[in-house]
Amino acid sequence: MLEILRLNFNSQTHRQQLPSSRGEELVSAARPCAIRWAAVCLMVLGAAVLVVLPAQRSKAADLPAKAVPPAIYNWSGCYVGINGGAAAGGSSFTSSVDPGTHLVDPADLATVNSFGSGSANDLGFIGGGQVGCNLQNGAFVVGIEGDWDYFGSKSTFNNPNGTLTTGDAISITQSLKTSSLATIRPRLGIVSDRTLIYVTGGAAFAKVSYTQDYADTLNNAIGTATGSTTLIGWTVGAGWEWAWTDHVSVKTEYLLAKFPTTNALGSILDNAGGGNVLHGSSDLAIQTVRLGLNYRF
Repeated sequence: MLEILRLNFNSQTHRQQLPSSRGEELVSAARPCAIRWAAVCLMVLGAAVLVVLPAQRSKAADLPAKAVPPAIYNWSGCYVGINGGAAAGGSSFTSSVDPGTHLVDPADLATVNSFGSGSANDLGFIGGGQVGCNLQNGAFVVGIEGDWDYFGSKSTFNNPNGTLTTGDAISITQSLKTSSLATIRPRLGIVSDRTLIYVTGGAAFAKVSYTQDYADTLNNAIGTATGSTTLIGWTVGAGWEWAWTDHVSVKTEYLLAKFPTTNALGSILDNAGGGNVLHGSSDLAIQTVRLGLNYRF
């Protein structure tokens, strides 16, 4: 037993006392093998990268792009446009005669006053253009707009059925002709993106001509009273406008315009040299419904 232990100890001692040159030879022999394994590992890793990266890029390309939310429309800015539609002009007429040498009897004067009072209206085309500016603050829009429109209307009241105390017939015809309508109005509205709903009101201007024709069979009397003027009144209304594109919008609008009375002065003359002073008057109300097209700068 002691002999075996001694042999093992000597063997271990012999191995520990190997020369250093032998160890260096073993290390040198192992170094090329390690380098070859490292190269193989790097090649495998590179191949894996070349396979994985394109696959990841393909997956990223297949992902849906995030939608960009549409921009909210802004109504601020100035614009020009055109409009057209229908308008109705309505008038109430009055007629009176001062005492004179043709109609003398107060009853005849009252007859003229009675038969010369009435109302009429006329529907016609209206069309023109407008300019304006808006300023938006949040959901609210304030602005101002001015427009001018051609409006050819002629409201006519005719009463041919009057009779004087003498039995003579009288006929009275009155008319108010309107040739244009213009307004200048602030606008106040509320918006929802491209939709604008607004109320409006301001000043209105109308160019009018009044005419009254009088005739009776007493000494074949005839008379005329005329007057032309530009009336200044007021207007109110409401409208809806939609931005079709970033620069073009369409709208529909209703307006009511009221004007003061137009007065006219004339005379009645007969074949016998008699005469009376003739008065006539008419007020005016206009209702419009128009479609419009605006171009915003």
